[in-house]
Amino acid sequence: MGSPRGAGRSGVIYEVFRLERKGQPFQHAGSVEAPDRAFAEWYAREQYGRRGESVALWVVPREDIVEIDEFVDELQRNYHRVDGYPLKEKLKEARERAATDAIRTD
Repeated sequence: MGSPRGAGRSGVIYEVFRLERKGQPFQHAGSVEAPDRAFAEWYAREQYGRRGESVALWVVPREDIVEIDEFVDELQRNYHRVDGYPLKEKLKEARERAATDAIRTD
């Protein structure tokens, strides 16, 4: 039998991001292992681009990707949730202004 999977590997892991159509964001497609950048680009083209499913590829060594997981929220608002904005107050004010404007035009 052969050696265990992954034993003796000497290549670098490259992460591949692909652009499916112009105007869309790049998305992570997967990863390839290659001994150098040229092979990584070739492997990525073969794996993620040869059937025309991508119009562009980014091939990045995994070690060069930086994770940022701490963000300073000085205003203490969660912009990913609706309750991060004072919507109820703004809607109330907008309705009051609309009512006032409607009374003035009558």
